[in-house]
Amino acid sequence: MKILVTSNLTEEILAPLRSAHEVVVNRNDFPLPRSEIIEKIRDKDGLLCSIVDRIDEELMSNAPNLKMIANIGVGYDNIKVPAASAREIKVSNTPGVLTDATADLAFALILSVARRLVEGDGRTRANKWGPWAPFVFLGTQVTGKTLGIIGLGQIGKAVASRAKGFRMPILYHNRNRIPENEELELGAKYVDLETLLRESDFVSLHVSLNDQSRSLIGTNEFELMKSSAFIINVARGPVIDENALVKALKEKKIAGAGLDVYEKEPQLAPGLAQLENTVLSPHMGSATVETRIAMAQLAVENLLAGLSGQRPPNCLNC
Repeated sequence: MKILVTSNLTEEILAPLRSAHEVVVNRNDFPLPRSEIIEKIRDKDGLLCSIVDRIDEELMSNAPNLKMIANIGVGYDNIKVPAASAREIKVSNTPGVLTDATADLAFALILSVARRLVEGDGRTRANKWGPWAPFVFLGTQVTGKTLGIIGLGQIGKAVASRAKGFRMPILYHNRNRIPENEELELGAKYVDLETLLRESDFVSLHVSLNDQSRSLIGTNEFELMKSSAFIINVARGPVIDENALVKALKEKKIAGAGLDVYEKEPQLAPGLAQLENTVLSPHMGSATVETRIAMAQLAVENLLAGLSGQRPPNCLNC
């Protein structure tokens, strides 16, 4: 069968595909232009794509032979899954393998924004240390502070596990309460969203993007938070109303933000990049060598299974 791979993967990762199928690969580290994907997909049976590729009804309508879409990434809001289902196209993602890397980054953002590490790095490089004084250039202690986790799935639980090492009381809000034994193991207390926002010193977002979570955190939610609190987002950008976030940060409604994802990537809301009380990373939650290899290999496994008529290990619609 014929396969289109939109990302520049190594030959070692592609070998299982090449051994059985005809494969066309994007050998550029920049995303394929949409027009080029539409042109190349016309005769393809399989598609291995990533979160930067918009796979919608228009694209699928130009791919009459398409049987399987394997996405590199746990999120799949870039793919119109109902449209794929209507065409009997299987769709898969790559959950699990990026849990630790993403949780690590979430905690890196917590520590960085609380202790003003990016600002400190800039001062040091510019040789602008300033005088040592007891109450100059202070950050916020993380140990012992309350962590609120919105979305206690695999990544949320991994963040909670890391927080135990910092003796942080943990509040969580989820669509469904987790079993009591897991709550006890994590030291996590289930509360409603309003309580979590009011009582947390750090609010970390770990929800998938859907109609219910879009703009979940906006003006009203920032009003509920402590003026000393920080918000962390390694989930999906549109979960936060970014313009409302900028306003809240400028008006000191909250103390700061650590963000890895943005509402309209790669563009930032006006004013966000100029704020010193933020740490901004370029959607790199899964960006470790080990994790990206595992994600790509899992996507290949999904694709091979789907094209052979089997149920892919991580099928979203079958």
